[in-house]
Amino acid sequence: MRHPVSRARALAMGLVLAAAVLSPSVSAQAAADQYEWAALGDSYTAGGFVGDPLPALGDASRDGCDRSTNSYPDVVNGELAEFPPGKTVHLTDVSCGNATIAHIAKDKQKPISPVQPPADGWSEVDPQIKRAQLDDETDIVTIGVGGNSLPFGGMLIKCLEEGVGTKSCREHYTNPPEGEESIQDKLARVQDEYIEMLAEVHQAAPNAKVITVGYPAILPDEASDCNRLSLTELGSIKHTDIDWLRDDVLKQLNSTIQRVTNFFGDRYVDIYSSSVGHDACQPADTKWVEGICGDAADHWPSRLPGTLLNCGPIGKRVTLVHPNAEGHANTAAHVERAIRIALLER
Repeated sequence: MRHPVSRARALAMGLVLAAAVLSPSVSAQAAADQYEWAALGDSYTAGGFVGDPLPALGDASRDGCDRSTNSYPDVVNGELAEFPPGKTVHLTDVSCGNATIAHIAKDKQKPISPVQPPADGWSEVDPQIKRAQLDDETDIVTIGVGGNSLPFGGMLIKCLEEGVGTKSCREHYTNPPEGEESIQDKLARVQDEYIEMLAEVHQAAPNAKVITVGYPAILPDEASDCNRLSLTELGSIKHTDIDWLRDDVLKQLNSTIQRVTNFFGDRYVDIYSSSVGHDACQPADTKWVEGICGDAADHWPSRLPGTLLNCGPIGKRVTLVHPNAEGHANTAAHVERAIRIALLER
């Protein structure tokens, strides 16, 4: 199968030619201008363990957000530099691991990177629209966020815990105990937060094309693909709970993001469809999402601070069901296409 990056390269060349044909003659000064692109989002945008840290280890500007090379903004940025869409594109990537929807436009965030944290912990960072300095000169805003607002990671850990015994996390979140939101309430809240966030983004960058990015197929279509108790897959999560997480949580989260995006007249990038069959329970040479433990760059830890999780004995690192470099390459192909089309529409 032809890799999606190759398809994106072919598309890029076609769109560059189209831009040259459709764009009117411009002055030398205008030609020197650049498109401004801001990448906002959580760890599925930042990359974390898929490449070298950005900023580099030891750099005084490190902020604990775990952006990296080979993340999809980094990959797209390279493609846009090689095949500029009429003008050069300047990327400002302020994505941050563990970011919630609120951290995009409203709340400060305290990063939690386990990679060489300062003795007194990471300092709070401003909301991402402020860090990216969105304004009326911003041309493109990409946003990949929502999972931490459920929070999907916390639900996954609950499913791991329940899987060790006889209980079901599906039951826990469908008929929750007092003080716990049901999955229906979680999704309704996420929808409201996403609406508020997109409104804030449009207010901050009134002339920008806004592109939202969904989540990939983390979980298999057939739960039986998962080897129960394997930490390189989904560990102790029951197969029935995997089916529930896929259909009633992940797919519904993507549907919520797409529905709100459509309401604002923005562009939604579907990552799920192209990544089916490349989930965390597939063989190492097929998966685009690492399991609980997986392969990662050397700087990434094998133990999760504050927990008993240790991937070191099996020669792996703590990846907690996040995309690997192949997963980011797939996302990059789709996001690049969306950016090029959006710029042609300007």
